[in-house]
Amino acid sequence: MDHCTICLSGAAGTGIQTVEKLLTKILKNNSYNVYATKEVMSRVRGGNNSTEIRVGKQVVRGYKHHVDIFVPINKNAIERHVDRLTENTVFIGEKENMDYDSGKQKKHEIPFSDMAKEIGNKLYTNTVAVGSLCGIFDVDKDKAADFVYKTFEAKGDKIAEENKQAFLKGYEASESIEFEAVPKSSADLSQNMLINGADAVALGGINGGADFVSSYPMSPSTTVLISFAQRAKKFGLVVEQAEDEIAAINMACGASFAGARPFITTSGGGLALMSEGISLAGITETPVVIHIAQRPGPATGLPTRTEQGDLNLALYSGHGDFPRAIFAPATIESAFKLSGHAVDLADQFQTPVLILTDQYFVDSYYNVKPFDISGDEPKKRISKSDEQYKRYTLTDSGISERAIPGNGTGVVKIDSDEHDEQGHITESFEVRKDMVHKRLRKLQGMEKKVIKPIQHNTENAKVLLIGWGSTYHTIKEAVEEIDSPDIALMHFEQVYPLPSKIEKTLKSYDKVIFIENNVTGQFSELIRKETGFNQFNTILKYDGIQFSVEELKKAIEKEMEEV
Repeated sequence: MDHCTICLSGAAGTGIQTVEKLLTKILKNNSYNVYATKEVMSRVRGGNNSTEIRVGKQVVRGYKHHVDIFVPINKNAIERHVDRLTENTVFIGEKENMDYDSGKQKKHEIPFSDMAKEIGNKLYTNTVAVGSLCGIFDVDKDKAADFVYKTFEAKGDKIAEENKQAFLKGYEASESIEFEAVPKSSADLSQNMLINGADAVALGGINGGADFVSSYPMSPSTTVLISFAQRAKKFGLVVEQAEDEIAAINMACGASFAGARPFITTSGGGLALMSEGISLAGITETPVVIHIAQRPGPATGLPTRTEQGDLNLALYSGHGDFPRAIFAPATIESAFKLSGHAVDLADQFQTPVLILTDQYFVDSYYNVKPFDISGDEPKKRISKSDEQYKRYTLTDSGISERAIPGNGTGVVKIDSDEHDEQGHITESFEVRKDMVHKRLRKLQGMEKKVIKPIQHNTENAKVLLIGWGSTYHTIKEAVEEIDSPDIALMHFEQVYPLPSKIEKTLKSYDKVIFIENNVTGQFSELIRKETGFNQFNTILKYDGIQFSVEELKKAIEKEMEEV
Protein backbone atom coordinates (compact mmCIF):
# COMPACT_ATOMS: atom_id res chain seq x y z
CA MET A 1 0.00 0.00 0.00
CA ASP A 2 1.14 3.57 -0.66
CA HIS A 3 -0.02 4.80 2.74
CA CYS A 4 -1.57 3.53 5.96
CA THR A 5 -3.54 4.98 8.85
CA ILE A 6 -2.60 4.35 12.46
CA CYS A 7 -4.96 5.11 15.35
CA LEU A 8 -3.99 5.11 19.02
CA SER A 9 -6.70 5.55 21.62
CA GLY A 10 -6.67 5.71 25.40
CA ALA A 11 -7.57 7.74 28.43
CA ALA A 12 -6.53 11.38 28.64
CA GLY A 13 -3.29 11.75 30.58
CA THR A 14 -1.82 8.40 29.54
CA GLY A 15 0.72 9.85 27.11
CA ILE A 16 -0.84 9.26 23.70
CA GLN A 17 0.63 12.54 22.48
CA THR A 18 4.10 11.32 23.48
CA VAL A 19 3.69 8.36 21.15
CA GLU A 20 2.41 10.62 18.38
CA LYS A 21 5.31 13.09 18.59
CA LEU A 22 8.04 10.45 18.79
CA LEU A 23 6.60 8.24 16.08
CA THR A 24 5.97 11.01 13.54
CA LYS A 25 9.47 12.43 13.98
CA ILE A 26 11.13 9.03 13.60
CA LEU A 27 9.09 8.16 10.52
CA LYS A 28 9.72 11.55 8.91
CA ASN A 29 13.45 11.20 9.54
CA ASN A 30 13.26 7.83 7.76
CA SER A 31 11.78 9.41 4.59
CA TYR A 32 8.11 8.74 5.23
CA ASN A 33 5.56 11.48 4.68
CA VAL A 34 3.50 11.84 7.84
CA TYR A 35 0.32 13.57 8.98
CA ALA A 36 -1.27 13.59 12.42
CA THR A 37 -4.43 14.89 13.99
CA LYS A 38 -6.13 14.28 17.31
CA GLU A 39 -9.51 13.86 18.91
CA VAL A 40 -9.71 15.11 22.49
CA MET A 41 -12.51 14.93 25.04
CA SER A 42 -13.21 18.01 27.15
CA ARG A 43 -11.67 16.72 30.36
CA VAL A 44 -8.25 16.67 31.99
CA ARG A 45 -8.10 12.93 32.71
CA GLY A 46 -10.22 9.91 31.82
CA GLY A 47 -12.57 9.57 28.89
CA ASN A 48 -10.93 8.49 25.68
CA ASN A 49 -8.69 10.54 23.43
CA SER A 50 -7.18 9.38 20.18
CA THR A 51 -4.59 10.35 17.65
CA GLU A 52 -4.50 9.49 13.97
CA ILE A 53 -1.20 9.20 12.15
CA ARG A 54 -1.03 8.66 8.42
CA VAL A 55 2.19 7.39 6.87
CA GLY A 56 2.83 7.44 3.15
CA LYS A 57 5.20 7.38 0.23
CA GLN A 58 3.41 10.40 -1.24
CA VAL A 59 2.22 13.49 0.64
CA VAL A 60 -0.56 12.60 3.13
CA ARG A 61 -2.55 15.50 4.56
CA GLY A 62 -6.24 14.59 4.73
CA TYR A 63 -8.24 12.80 7.42
CA LYS A 64 -9.13 9.15 6.76
CA HIS A 65 -11.87 7.40 8.72
CA HIS A 66 -10.79 3.80 8.27
CA VAL A 67 -7.92 2.43 10.36
CA ASP A 68 -5.17 0.08 9.12
CA ILE A 69 -3.28 -0.29 12.42
CA PHE A 70 -5.14 0.10 15.71
CA VAL A 71 -3.42 0.43 19.08
CA PRO A 72 -5.96 0.37 21.95
CA ILE A 73 -4.40 1.71 25.14
CA ASN A 74 -7.44 0.94 27.33
CA LYS A 75 -10.57 -1.22 27.25
CA ASN A 76 -12.84 1.60 26.02
CA ALA A 77 -10.84 2.27 22.87
CA ILE A 78 -12.41 -0.37 20.66
CA GLU A 79 -15.98 0.55 21.54
CA ARG A 80 -15.20 4.18 20.70
CA HIS A 81 -13.70 3.41 17.29
CA VAL A 82 -15.53 0.27 16.22
CA ASP A 83 -17.00 1.99 13.15
CA ARG A 84 -13.49 2.77 11.90
CA LEU A 85 -12.27 -0.84 12.02
CA THR A 86 -12.31 -3.03 8.91
CA GLU A 87 -11.64 -6.70 8.31
CA ASN A 88 -8.08 -5.74 7.35
CA THR A 89 -7.34 -3.70 10.48
CA VAL A 90 -4.30 -4.97 12.37
CA PHE A 91 -4.49 -4.79 16.19
CA ILE A 92 -1.37 -4.26 18.30
CA GLY A 93 -1.42 -4.02 22.06
CA GLU A 94 -2.11 -5.68 25.36
CA LYS A 95 -4.47 -8.65 25.39
CA GLU A 96 -6.99 -7.17 27.83
CA ASN A 97 -7.48 -4.13 25.58
CA MET A 98 -8.19 -6.16 22.41
CA ASP A 99 -11.41 -7.87 23.53
CA TYR A 100 -13.10 -7.56 20.16
CA ASP A 101 -13.89 -10.39 17.81
CA SER A 102 -15.25 -9.94 14.34
CA GLY A 103 -13.59 -13.16 13.28
CA LYS A 104 -11.30 -11.46 10.75
CA GLN A 105 -8.97 -8.91 12.31
CA LYS A 106 -5.39 -9.90 13.03
CA LYS A 107 -4.38 -9.33 16.66
CA HIS A 108 -0.80 -9.11 17.85
CA GLU A 109 -0.38 -9.15 21.59
CA ILE A 110 2.52 -7.06 22.85
CA PRO A 111 2.52 -6.50 26.64
CA PHE A 112 3.62 -2.86 26.61
CA SER A 113 3.28 -2.35 30.37
CA ASP A 114 5.03 -5.56 31.41
CA MET A 115 7.93 -4.81 29.08
CA ALA A 116 8.21 -1.30 30.50
CA LYS A 117 8.24 -2.65 34.07
CA GLU A 118 11.00 -5.11 33.18
CA ILE A 119 13.14 -2.20 32.04
CA GLY A 120 12.47 -0.21 35.19
CA ASN A 121 9.31 1.86 35.05
CA LYS A 122 5.73 1.53 33.77
CA LEU A 123 6.11 5.10 32.43
CA TYR A 124 8.10 3.63 29.54
CA THR A 125 4.95 1.93 28.23
CA ASN A 126 4.50 4.58 25.55
CA THR A 127 8.09 4.24 24.36
CA VAL A 128 7.57 0.48 23.99
CA ALA A 129 4.51 1.26 21.87
CA VAL A 130 6.56 3.62 19.68
CA GLY A 131 9.15 0.90 19.16
CA SER A 132 6.44 -1.64 18.31
CA LEU A 133 5.00 0.59 15.62
CA CYS A 134 8.42 1.45 14.20
CA GLY A 135 9.20 -2.27 13.92
CA ILE A 136 6.45 -2.59 11.29
CA PHE A 137 8.03 0.02 9.04
CA ASP A 138 11.39 0.18 7.31
CA VAL A 139 12.97 2.26 10.04
CA ASP A 140 16.69 2.30 10.83
CA LYS A 141 16.50 0.72 14.30
CA ASP A 142 19.78 2.03 15.68
CA LYS A 143 19.31 5.60 14.45
CA ALA A 144 15.76 5.64 15.79
CA ALA A 145 16.93 4.33 19.16
CA ASP A 146 19.59 7.05 19.32
CA PHE A 147 16.90 9.63 18.50
CA VAL A 148 14.80 8.36 21.41
CA TYR A 149 17.84 8.65 23.69
CA LYS A 150 18.45 12.27 22.63
CA THR A 151 14.77 13.09 23.09
CA PHE A 152 14.94 12.13 26.78
CA GLU A 153 18.56 13.14 27.39
CA ALA A 154 17.61 16.29 29.29
CA LYS A 155 15.97 14.08 31.94
CA GLY A 156 19.27 12.37 32.69
CA ASP A 157 21.33 9.51 31.27
CA LYS A 158 19.47 6.80 33.19
CA ILE A 159 16.02 7.80 31.94
CA ALA A 160 17.31 8.37 28.41
CA GLU A 161 18.99 4.95 28.30
CA GLU A 162 15.98 3.14 29.72
CA ASN A 163 13.70 4.80 27.15
CA LYS A 164 16.11 3.67 24.45
CA GLN A 165 15.94 0.11 25.72
CA ALA A 166 12.13 0.32 25.90
CA PHE A 167 12.08 1.40 22.25
CA LEU A 168 14.35 -1.47 21.19
CA LYS A 169 12.29 -4.00 23.13
CA GLY A 170 9.09 -2.83 21.44
CA TYR A 171 10.78 -2.78 18.02
CA GLU A 172 11.99 -6.37 18.34
CA ALA A 173 8.57 -7.54 19.54
CA SER A 174 6.85 -6.40 16.34
CA GLU A 175 9.46 -7.27 13.72
CA SER A 176 7.67 -10.54 12.98
CA ILE A 177 4.28 -8.88 12.38
CA GLU A 178 3.22 -9.29 8.77
CA PHE A 179 1.98 -6.01 7.35
CA GLU A 180 1.96 -4.82 3.77
CA ALA A 181 4.99 -2.60 3.37
CA VAL A 182 4.53 1.13 2.97
CA PRO A 183 7.27 2.39 0.63
CA LYS A 184 9.37 5.38 1.60
CA SER A 185 9.41 8.65 -0.25
CA SER A 186 12.10 9.00 -2.89
CA ALA A 187 12.75 12.51 -1.55
CA ASP A 188 14.99 13.31 1.41
CA LEU A 189 12.56 14.53 4.06
CA SER A 190 15.09 14.96 6.86
CA GLN A 191 15.13 18.75 6.44
CA ASN A 192 11.34 19.01 6.37
CA MET A 193 9.62 20.56 9.38
CA LEU A 194 6.88 18.84 11.35
CA ILE A 195 4.64 21.73 12.26
CA ASN A 196 1.02 22.20 13.26
CA GLY A 197 -1.44 24.90 12.31
CA ALA A 198 -1.06 26.72 15.63
CA ASP A 199 2.67 27.24 15.21
CA ALA A 200 2.24 28.21 11.56
CA VAL A 201 -0.22 30.96 12.52
CA ALA A 202 2.05 32.31 15.26
CA LEU A 203 5.25 32.16 13.20
CA GLY A 204 3.50 33.84 10.28
CA GLY A 205 2.32 36.63 12.53
CA ILE A 206 5.84 37.16 13.84
CA ASN A 207 7.27 37.13 10.32
CA GLY A 208 4.69 39.75 9.35
CA GLY A 209 5.85 42.06 12.14
CA ALA A 210 3.41 41.28 14.97
CA ASP A 211 5.08 42.39 18.19
CA PHE A 212 2.26 42.62 20.75
CA VAL A 213 0.02 39.68 21.65
CA SER A 214 -2.86 39.98 24.10
CA SER A 215 -5.22 37.06 24.57
CA TYR A 216 -7.24 35.14 27.09
CA PRO A 217 -6.76 31.35 26.89
CA MET A 218 -9.66 29.63 25.17
CA SER A 219 -9.63 26.20 23.60
CA PRO A 220 -8.68 25.53 20.84
CA SER A 221 -6.83 28.83 20.31
CA THR A 222 -4.66 28.51 23.42
CA THR A 223 -1.95 26.65 21.50
CA VAL A 224 -1.43 29.74 19.32
CA LEU A 225 -1.03 31.93 22.42
CA ILE A 226 1.46 29.42 23.84
CA SER A 227 3.37 29.39 20.56
CA PHE A 228 3.76 33.18 20.69
CA ALA A 229 4.77 33.05 24.38
CA GLN A 230 7.45 30.43 23.72
CA ARG A 231 9.07 32.73 21.16
CA ALA A 232 8.56 36.04 22.97
CA LYS A 233 12.12 36.40 24.24
CA LYS A 234 13.76 35.35 20.99
CA PHE A 235 11.76 37.78 18.83
CA GLY A 236 11.26 40.61 21.32
CA LEU A 237 7.49 40.19 21.61
CA VAL A 238 5.22 41.45 24.34
CA VAL A 239 2.84 38.58 25.15
CA GLU A 240 0.15 39.34 27.70
CA GLN A 241 -2.39 36.89 29.10
CA ALA A 242 -5.29 39.24 29.72
CA GLU A 243 -7.91 38.76 32.43
CA ASP A 244 -10.61 38.28 29.78
CA GLU A 245 -11.29 38.79 26.10
CA ILE A 246 -12.65 42.32 26.55
CA ALA A 247 -9.37 43.34 28.12
CA ALA A 248 -7.45 41.57 25.35
CA ILE A 249 -9.06 43.54 22.50
CA ASN A 250 -8.80 46.84 24.37
CA MET A 251 -5.13 46.20 25.15
CA ALA A 252 -4.55 45.50 21.47
CA CYS A 253 -6.25 48.74 20.44
CA GLY A 254 -4.16 50.68 22.95
CA ALA A 255 -0.93 49.03 21.82
CA SER A 256 -1.79 49.74 18.19
CA PHE A 257 -2.46 53.41 19.02
CA ALA A 258 1.06 53.51 20.49
CA GLY A 259 2.59 52.04 17.31
CA ALA A 260 2.64 48.28 17.97
CA ARG A 261 1.39 45.62 15.56
CA PRO A 262 -1.07 43.67 17.74
CA PHE A 263 -2.22 40.08 17.30
CA ILE A 264 -5.02 38.37 19.22
CA THR A 265 -5.96 34.70 19.23
CA THR A 266 -9.32 33.42 20.48
CA SER A 267 -12.29 31.21 19.66
CA GLY A 268 -15.90 32.03 18.84
CA GLY A 269 -17.02 32.73 22.40
CA GLY A 270 -14.05 35.02 22.92
CA LEU A 271 -14.71 36.87 19.67
CA ALA A 272 -18.30 37.45 20.80
CA LEU A 273 -16.98 39.25 23.89
CA MET A 274 -14.63 41.31 21.73
CA SER A 275 -17.42 42.69 19.55
CA GLU A 276 -17.45 46.19 21.03
CA GLY A 277 -13.66 46.42 20.88
CA ILE A 278 -13.67 45.39 17.22
CA SER A 279 -16.16 48.17 16.54
CA LEU A 280 -13.86 50.55 18.43
CA ALA A 281 -10.99 49.53 16.14
CA GLY A 282 -13.28 50.10 13.15
CA ILE A 283 -14.23 53.71 13.97
CA THR A 284 -10.80 54.72 15.29
CA GLU A 285 -9.17 53.10 12.24
CA THR A 286 -6.87 51.08 14.44
CA PRO A 287 -4.97 48.11 12.92
CA VAL A 288 -5.54 44.86 14.80
CA VAL A 289 -5.38 41.18 13.76
CA ILE A 290 -7.64 38.60 15.37
CA HIS A 291 -7.18 34.87 14.86
CA ILE A 292 -10.24 32.71 15.57
CA ALA A 293 -9.77 28.97 16.09
CA GLN A 294 -13.35 27.85 15.58
CA ARG A 295 -15.16 25.25 17.64
CA PRO A 296 -18.84 24.18 17.71
CA GLY A 297 -21.29 26.52 19.43
CA PRO A 298 -23.60 28.00 20.53
CA ALA A 299 -22.25 28.95 23.98
CA THR A 300 -19.66 26.47 25.29
CA GLY A 301 -20.79 23.95 22.69
CA LEU A 302 -18.14 21.28 22.11
CA PRO A 303 -14.99 23.06 23.32
CA THR A 304 -12.47 20.50 22.04
CA ARG A 305 -14.10 19.72 18.68
CA THR A 306 -14.13 21.41 15.31
CA GLU A 307 -16.50 23.37 13.08
CA GLN A 308 -16.53 26.17 10.51
CA GLY A 309 -19.36 27.92 12.30
CA ASP A 310 -17.99 31.42 13.00
CA LEU A 311 -17.78 32.95 9.53
CA ASN A 312 -20.91 35.01 10.13
CA LEU A 313 -19.59 36.11 13.51
CA ALA A 314 -16.30 37.23 11.95
CA LEU A 315 -18.13 38.96 9.13
CA TYR A 316 -20.58 40.91 11.28
CA SER A 317 -18.83 41.22 14.64
CA GLY A 318 -18.86 44.83 15.83
CA HIS A 319 -21.83 47.16 15.52
CA GLY A 320 -21.99 49.63 12.66
CA ASP A 321 -20.45 49.44 9.20
CA PHE A 322 -16.70 49.44 8.67
CA PRO A 323 -14.31 47.49 6.44
CA ARG A 324 -12.50 44.30 7.30
CA ALA A 325 -10.77 41.39 5.58
CA ILE A 326 -11.18 37.73 6.54
CA PHE A 327 -8.73 34.95 5.68
CA ALA A 328 -9.15 31.17 6.07
CA PRO A 329 -5.88 29.30 5.42
CA ALA A 330 -6.19 26.01 3.56
CA THR A 331 -2.74 24.62 4.36
CA ILE A 332 -0.07 24.98 7.00
CA GLU A 333 2.13 26.74 4.45
CA SER A 334 -0.57 29.27 3.65
CA ALA A 335 -1.32 29.79 7.37
CA PHE A 336 2.22 31.09 7.73
CA LYS A 337 1.94 33.27 4.65
CA LEU A 338 -1.57 34.62 5.30
CA SER A 339 -0.96 35.30 8.98
CA GLY A 340 1.92 37.60 8.05
CA HIS A 341 -0.11 39.12 5.22
CA ALA A 342 -2.97 39.84 7.65
CA VAL A 343 -0.64 41.82 9.92
CA ASP A 344 0.59 43.92 7.00
CA LEU A 345 -2.88 44.40 5.52
CA ALA A 346 -4.31 45.59 8.85
CA ASP A 347 -1.42 48.04 9.13
CA GLN A 348 -1.83 49.31 5.57
CA PHE A 349 -5.61 49.82 5.67
CA GLN A 350 -5.84 50.68 9.39
CA THR A 351 -8.70 48.30 10.08
CA PRO A 352 -9.39 44.94 11.76
CA VAL A 353 -8.34 41.81 9.87
CA LEU A 354 -9.51 38.36 10.96
CA ILE A 355 -8.08 34.88 10.38
CA LEU A 356 -10.39 31.85 10.61
CA THR A 357 -8.99 28.42 11.39
CA ASP A 358 -10.55 25.70 13.58
CA GLN A 359 -9.65 23.00 16.09
CA TYR A 360 -8.88 20.50 13.36
CA PHE A 361 -6.54 22.93 11.63
CA VAL A 362 -4.57 24.18 14.65
CA ASP A 363 -4.10 20.67 16.09
CA SER A 364 -3.15 18.90 12.83
CA TYR A 365 0.37 18.76 11.48
CA TYR A 366 2.44 17.24 8.71
CA ASN A 367 5.89 17.54 7.18
CA VAL A 368 6.52 20.64 5.07
CA LYS A 369 9.52 22.30 3.53
CA PRO A 370 10.99 25.16 5.61
CA PHE A 371 8.96 28.35 5.18
CA ASP A 372 10.26 30.96 2.76
CA ILE A 373 11.17 34.06 4.78
CA SER A 374 13.19 35.75 2.04
CA GLY A 375 10.65 38.53 1.44
CA ASP A 376 10.94 42.16 2.44
CA GLU A 377 11.02 43.28 6.04
CA PRO A 378 7.60 44.34 7.36
CA LYS A 379 6.89 47.83 6.05
CA LYS A 380 6.59 50.57 8.66
CA ARG A 381 3.81 53.07 7.98
CA ILE A 382 4.06 55.39 10.98
CA SER A 383 4.22 59.07 10.05
CA LYS A 384 5.74 61.95 12.03
CA SER A 385 3.14 64.51 13.06
CA ASP A 386 3.37 68.30 12.89
CA GLU A 387 1.16 71.13 14.21
CA GLN A 388 -1.22 70.76 11.24
CA TYR A 389 -1.56 66.98 11.61
CA LYS A 390 -5.06 65.55 11.16
CA ARG A 391 -5.50 61.88 12.07
CA TYR A 392 -8.57 61.40 9.86
CA THR A 393 -7.78 63.47 6.78
CA LEU A 394 -10.28 62.67 4.02
CA THR A 395 -8.54 60.88 1.14
CA ASP A 396 -9.58 59.12 -2.06
CA SER A 397 -8.28 55.80 -0.70
CA GLY A 398 -9.86 56.25 2.71
CA ILE A 399 -6.43 55.84 4.29
CA SER A 400 -5.04 58.75 6.33
CA GLU A 401 -1.50 59.22 7.53
CA ARG A 402 -1.10 57.45 10.84
CA ALA A 403 1.02 59.11 13.50
CA ILE A 404 1.52 57.97 17.09
CA PRO A 405 1.82 60.07 20.25
CA GLY A 406 5.31 61.44 20.82
CA ASN A 407 6.50 60.94 17.26
CA GLY A 408 6.52 64.56 16.06
CA THR A 409 5.22 67.89 17.28
CA GLY A 410 1.52 67.40 16.53
CA VAL A 411 -1.25 66.10 18.76
CA VAL A 412 -2.72 62.71 17.82
CA LYS A 413 -6.44 62.66 18.60
CA ILE A 414 -8.77 59.68 18.26
CA ASP A 415 -12.27 59.11 19.59
CA SER A 416 -14.84 56.33 19.69
CA ASP A 417 -17.55 58.90 18.96
CA GLU A 418 -17.98 60.00 15.38
CA HIS A 419 -15.32 62.61 14.71
CA ASP A 420 -14.01 65.10 12.18
CA GLU A 421 -10.67 65.02 10.38
CA GLN A 422 -8.81 66.24 13.48
CA GLY A 423 -10.38 63.62 15.72
CA HIS A 424 -12.80 65.96 17.48
CA ILE A 425 -16.28 64.69 18.37
CA THR A 426 -18.85 65.91 15.89
CA GLU A 427 -22.62 66.17 15.62
CA SER A 428 -22.47 67.21 11.97
CA PHE A 429 -24.55 64.97 9.73
CA GLU A 430 -22.42 65.89 6.72
CA VAL A 431 -19.18 65.03 8.51
CA ARG A 432 -20.76 61.77 9.65
CA LYS A 433 -21.54 60.82 6.04
CA ASP A 434 -18.03 61.81 4.91
CA MET A 435 -16.42 59.64 7.57
CA VAL A 436 -18.62 56.62 6.83
CA HIS A 437 -17.72 56.83 3.14
CA LYS A 438 -14.05 57.44 3.96
CA ARG A 439 -13.83 54.23 5.99
CA LEU A 440 -15.73 52.15 3.44
CA ARG A 441 -13.52 53.38 0.56
CA LYS A 442 -10.79 51.19 2.01
CA LEU A 443 -12.68 48.16 0.69
CA GLN A 444 -11.90 49.28 -2.86
CA GLY A 445 -8.20 49.02 -2.09
CA MET A 446 -8.63 45.71 -0.28
CA GLU A 447 -10.48 44.25 -3.25
CA LYS A 448 -7.41 44.88 -5.41
CA LYS A 449 -5.37 42.72 -3.03
CA VAL A 450 -7.80 39.78 -2.74
CA ILE A 451 -6.10 36.39 -2.54
CA LYS A 452 -7.36 34.30 -5.45
CA PRO A 453 -8.85 30.89 -4.63
CA ILE A 454 -6.90 27.68 -5.19
CA GLN A 455 -8.15 26.03 -8.38
CA HIS A 456 -7.90 22.49 -9.75
CA ASN A 457 -9.21 21.36 -13.15
CA THR A 458 -11.40 24.43 -13.57
CA GLU A 459 -11.09 24.70 -17.37
CA ASN A 460 -13.36 21.99 -18.80
CA ALA A 461 -15.20 20.43 -15.85
CA LYS A 462 -18.98 20.34 -15.48
CA VAL A 463 -19.22 20.28 -11.69
CA LEU A 464 -17.53 22.80 -9.39
CA LEU A 465 -16.82 21.97 -5.77
CA ILE A 466 -16.28 24.97 -3.50
CA GLY A 467 -14.61 24.80 -0.10
CA TRP A 468 -12.87 27.19 2.26
CA GLY A 469 -10.33 26.96 5.04
CA SER A 470 -9.33 23.68 6.67
CA THR A 471 -11.29 21.32 4.41
CA TYR A 472 -8.90 21.70 1.48
CA HIS A 473 -6.69 18.63 1.74
CA THR A 474 -9.58 16.29 2.49
CA ILE A 475 -11.68 17.55 -0.44
CA LYS A 476 -8.65 17.40 -2.74
CA GLU A 477 -7.86 13.79 -1.80
CA ALA A 478 -11.49 12.73 -2.23
CA VAL A 479 -11.53 14.31 -5.71
CA GLU A 480 -8.26 12.60 -6.60
CA GLU A 481 -9.70 9.22 -5.59
CA ILE A 482 -12.82 9.81 -7.72
CA ASP A 483 -10.54 10.81 -10.62
CA SER A 484 -13.18 12.35 -12.88
CA PRO A 485 -12.41 15.01 -15.51
CA ASP A 486 -15.88 16.47 -14.84
CA ILE A 487 -15.01 17.67 -11.33
CA ALA A 488 -13.29 20.98 -10.56
CA LEU A 489 -12.28 22.37 -7.18
CA MET A 490 -12.20 26.02 -6.17
CA HIS A 491 -11.00 26.56 -2.61
CA PHE A 492 -11.12 29.97 -0.92
CA GLU A 493 -8.44 31.20 1.47
CA GLN A 494 -9.87 34.71 1.56
CA VAL A 495 -13.58 34.68 2.30
CA TYR A 496 -14.04 38.46 2.44
CA PRO A 497 -13.83 40.59 0.38
CA LEU A 498 -14.57 38.15 -2.44
CA PRO A 499 -12.81 38.10 -5.83
CA SER A 500 -14.45 40.13 -8.58
CA LYS A 501 -16.47 38.40 -11.31
CA ILE A 502 -17.03 35.34 -9.13
CA GLU A 503 -20.69 35.13 -10.19
CA LYS A 504 -19.73 34.78 -13.87
CA THR A 505 -17.37 31.94 -12.97
CA LEU A 506 -19.99 30.06 -10.96
CA LYS A 507 -22.58 30.35 -13.73
CA SER A 508 -20.23 28.62 -16.19
CA TYR A 509 -20.69 25.23 -14.51
CA ASP A 510 -23.59 22.78 -14.79
CA LYS A 511 -23.58 22.24 -11.05
CA VAL A 512 -21.97 24.02 -8.08
CA ILE A 513 -21.59 22.28 -4.71
CA PHE A 514 -20.43 24.01 -1.52
CA ILE A 515 -18.69 21.82 1.07
CA GLU A 516 -18.75 23.26 4.59
CA ASN A 517 -18.22 22.15 8.18
CA ASN A 518 -21.35 23.95 9.47
CA VAL A 519 -25.12 23.42 9.39
CA THR A 520 -26.30 26.49 7.45
CA GLY A 521 -23.73 26.73 4.66
CA GLN A 522 -22.44 30.10 5.84
CA PHE A 523 -20.03 30.64 2.96
CA SER A 524 -22.59 29.68 0.33
CA GLU A 525 -24.99 32.17 1.88
CA LEU A 526 -22.30 34.86 1.77
CA ILE A 527 -21.80 34.13 -1.94
CA ARG A 528 -25.56 34.35 -2.46
CA LYS A 529 -25.72 37.69 -0.62
CA GLU A 530 -22.75 39.22 -2.44
CA THR A 531 -23.50 37.97 -5.98
CA GLY A 532 -27.13 36.88 -6.14
CA PHE A 533 -26.01 33.42 -7.33
CA ASN A 534 -28.33 30.81 -5.79
CA GLN A 535 -28.18 27.74 -8.01
CA PHE A 536 -26.09 25.50 -5.81
CA ASN A 537 -26.14 22.37 -3.65
CA THR A 538 -24.40 21.82 -0.33
CA ILE A 539 -22.54 19.03 1.49
CA LEU A 540 -22.57 19.95 5.17
CA LYS A 541 -21.16 18.38 8.34
CA TYR A 542 -21.77 19.72 11.84
CA ASP A 543 -21.34 16.91 14.40
CA GLY A 544 -18.10 18.31 15.79
CA ILE A 545 -15.78 16.14 13.69
CA GLN A 546 -13.98 17.11 10.49
CA PHE A 547 -14.87 15.59 7.12
CA SER A 548 -13.16 12.34 6.21
CA VAL A 549 -11.94 11.51 2.71
CA GLU A 550 -14.29 8.52 2.55
CA GLU A 551 -17.49 10.36 3.44
CA LEU A 552 -16.72 13.22 1.06
CA LYS A 553 -15.95 10.81 -1.75
CA LYS A 554 -19.30 9.09 -1.19
CA ALA A 555 -21.22 12.39 -0.97
CA ILE A 556 -19.58 13.84 -4.11
CA GLU A 557 -20.21 10.65 -6.09
CA LYS A 558 -23.88 10.82 -5.09
CA GLU A 559 -24.08 14.41 -6.34
CA MET A 560 -22.39 13.38 -9.60
CA GLU A 561 -25.12 10.81 -10.29
CA GLU A 562 -27.57 13.67 -10.70
CA VAL A 563 -25.51 15.63 -13.24
